[in-house]
Amino acid sequence: MTALSIPTPHGPAEAELHRCPQAGAALLLGHGAGGSTSAPDLVASARAALASGVHVALIAQPYRVAGRRAPAPARQLDEAWLAVARYLADGVFADLPLIFGGRSSGARVACRTAGAGSAVAVLCLAFPAHPPGRPDRSRMPELDGVDVPVLVVQGERDPFGRPEPAAGREIALVPGDHSLRADPATVGRAVTQWLRLVSAAPRP
Repeated sequence: MTALSIPTPHGPAEAELHRCPQAGAALLLGHGAGGSTSAPDLVASARAALASGVHVALIAQPYRVAGRRAPAPARQLDEAWLAVARYLADGVFADLPLIFGGRSSGARVACRTAGAGSAVAVLCLAFPAHPPGRPDRSRMPELDGVDVPVLVVQGERDPFGRPEPAAGREIALVPGDHSLRADPATVGRAVTQWLRLVSAAPRP
């Protein structure tokens, strides 16, 4: 494991790098709004990626590095994420296809930045389709706007809603709620299966 401090327009971010021999891609994973990169679903996904021959970078946003729990505005989150992605693409992950991903708020960032960051796929862990009890405040346009392959791993009892499958978008329902803590092994299996399919797909 290697830890990097990466400059962004909104302060330093941190990347925890886990590399495997002869990787064919790299997965960047972001945390939830008030959480950290040690969330069980992120850890399970990172292990699944490494076992599938994919490098992993667990990304801590600048506001978390600074010790704040309240998330920065969406624009700042996206700008910081893209700065990290460019830094890694120009350095340790040069010439590798990048997969964006994250849990909850981090999944939203991954979706919003996939096009600008030239991601080849997006992994969404517990995508918050709407605030609890407020289906009228949909965040689905962020997910619907992604035009590369997407996997959404969603708890069966997630109060933030449940996205539906669509062209290029798979939904893996797993036991539990929004935290995805109930069965990390099942999360890992879903990610493994999808990553192997994505890695084997021809690049345009």
